[in-house]
Amino acid sequence: MYYRTLGRTGLQVSEVSLGTEYLIGKAHNHIVTVIREAIAQSINYFDLFCAEPAFRDAMGEAFAGHRDKVYLAAHLGATVKDGQYRKTRALKPNESFFNDFLTRYKTGYVDVLFLHNCDSQKDFDRLFRENGPLGLALHLKEEGKTRFIGFSGHTVETALQAVESGHVDVLMFPVNMTGNAIPGKKDLFKTCVARGVGIVAMKPYGGGKLLQGPRTVRMAHYQTGGDALKISKTVSITPVQCLAYTLSQVGVCAAVPGCADVDQLHAALTYETATEEEKDFSDILQEFEQYVTGECVYCNHCLPCPARIDIGETIRLLDMAQRGMTPAIRAAYDALPVKASDCITCGACEKRCPFGVPTVAKIQQAAVLFA
Repeated sequence: MYYRTLGRTGLQVSEVSLGTEYLIGKAHNHIVTVIREAIAQSINYFDLFCAEPAFRDAMGEAFAGHRDKVYLAAHLGATVKDGQYRKTRALKPNESFFNDFLTRYKTGYVDVLFLHNCDSQKDFDRLFRENGPLGLALHLKEEGKTRFIGFSGHTVETALQAVESGHVDVLMFPVNMTGNAIPGKKDLFKTCVARGVGIVAMKPYGGGKLLQGPRTVRMAHYQTGGDALKISKTVSITPVQCLAYTLSQVGVCAAVPGCADVDQLHAALTYETATEEEKDFSDILQEFEQYVTGECVYCNHCLPCPARIDIGETIRLLDMAQRGMTPAIRAAYDALPVKASDCITCGACEKRCPFGVPTVAKIQQAAVLFA
């Protein structure tokens, strides 16, 4: 398992982590088995969507004896009423529900507490009031009940406001190939990098629709991170390809695929040992037409490079650094075995690029910026 630094939190999180929504409603022992297997496979970050008491009790048992090995992310802004999910910004039920989380998970704190599921301006204004859920989250942080504050949403506009507020350490946002060309999305991610906000990528499989066989699928805004889309798929897409796209995007620290059982968990973990050929997603993006001509998607379809430059990673670091160089970006570039300055400007990469990226010019920009 590879680990990435979750923005300014400094937490080292497994790049393939786990979303737990698809375990809701499963049998107690089934939940325990999946979580324990994830821990055994070195997953250490778990997004814990609010759920009914029985689910939390099973999770509490699953994490018993392992709390020091894992990072738990809870959500503030929704409860369960009459056995059903209920979004609410009322403070009393939210505080009560959060304290119930701590009790049932047998822990005194969570590592990240997300201000939950905010997409509209009206809701954002209500959520970020000093006497609203943000104020409660800040109070809980002062009490040591959460280490960091996050924000989860599905629209660029509200997510950007949250990131720029200065209160948010982690952004949870949909990141999958169907939303590649959503306006403003890449700028949002670059802003996260510049401000040290770690990105946790939800919906890497597009809510599971990307893994369905060839067909026409409709994607809602909460699955794409922007506009609703209708996409025709003529090829099958693997979990590895989905995760390869998601984890290649600027600022993404961890992906949290939803896994309903151990088999799905192992399918996601296959990413860690997959070949570059198995990870290649460039043909899929072309089929979806979910790209902007001239924009690098870091797929490395331009390789091999005679100078052995990792072109996709070099341009990814360039894109991040152009919003503001940080020690982490500098260190990542310095760790590259071959630098941009070693480019021999042969142009072979541009001939191979399926997206019309001026690769040579970008590599030259990187050579100057990182000189």
